[in-house]
Amino acid sequence: MTVTAVPAAPAQIVDRCARLTRPALREAVGRLHPWVGEMAAYSFGWCDVGGAPVTAPGGKGLRQALAVLGAEIAGAPPETGVPAAVAVELVHTFSLLHDDIMDGDPVRRSRPAVWRAYGTGPAVLAGDALFALAVDTLATSAGGIEGVRLLSAALGDLVRGQADDLLFAGRPWTGPRRVRSTEYRHMAEGKTGALLGCSLALGALVAGASPAVVAGLDRAGRQAGVAFQIADDVLGTWGDPAVTGKPVHGDLRERKKTLPVVSVLESGRPAARRLAALLEADGDVARAAELAEEAGGRAAALAVARRCRASALSELDGIRAPARPARDLRALLDGVVVRSQ
Repeated sequence: MTVTAVPAAPAQIVDRCARLTRPALREAVGRLHPWVGEMAAYSFGWCDVGGAPVTAPGGKGLRQALAVLGAEIAGAPPETGVPAAVAVELVHTFSLLHDDIMDGDPVRRSRPAVWRAYGTGPAVLAGDALFALAVDTLATSAGGIEGVRLLSAALGDLVRGQADDLLFAGRPWTGPRRVRSTEYRHMAEGKTGALLGCSLALGALVAGASPAVVAGLDRAGRQAGVAFQIADDVLGTWGDPAVTGKPVHGDLRERKKTLPVVSVLESGRPAARRLAALLEADGDVARAAELAEEAGGRAAALAVARRCRASALSELDGIRAPARPARDLRALLDGVVVRSQ
């Protein structure tokens, strides 16, 4: 009789990889200047302002999990991917510190963002330190210079995506200069997809995978990243602040051109005209969210997210990966879309 293994839930997969990575991540942060290290520890949810240990909400841990799975997909033991997992987690946290400053977001994971807790200058410094630490972690790992190059390329795309996201906020909701859904997807692939693709690819790279496998995983992660960003858009518009840790309708207040809204404005439906008028007048954001949902914005965005997930899985199908990490990666990709429904 053949017994089929029950697929692990996304939270169990992330937790398994986080337990493996956490000691090395703490050791890396411990090498920082004590004050900078405290801000880093605060951002990870390990301490409060002043350094007192706490157990606060941390990040999702998705990127470090992808790095570990990338190593396993390459046929290596999971611990092989730890340096890559540490590096991408450091870079992700660095990007969040700077992102909160750029967006003026005062809250991250249900408590004051680092820039609100410590000041803008110190938060910038902490982010810079995390970036430098990530590069050092990779440079001294099995990936060496190739790993640093891969990370640098992903960061270049991340910066371009972030720049587009900031510029989109200043563009009109309607008219010839409006943001198109194709522009949105290009932005999302850079802002979010580049680092997810890098996470998978780096894990495989440090495990000695072939260039074809590394490139295939990078493409899969980028498609997953677009789906992840869309899910974040949906949660940013309709999510429960108690779950998201951010104010409700924050994206609409900041005039972010998210896919649920962009999709509606492209549709030409009567509801789209009403929504456009409300947004152009800086009207009630709660009503704008209702109109966007009534006009099918949430459903349209989630449909795109599902297609991106399918593209990521198609890339994975082209890689002859061991059964368990391939199954775990599929479960994580399923969770990306499901979490926003």
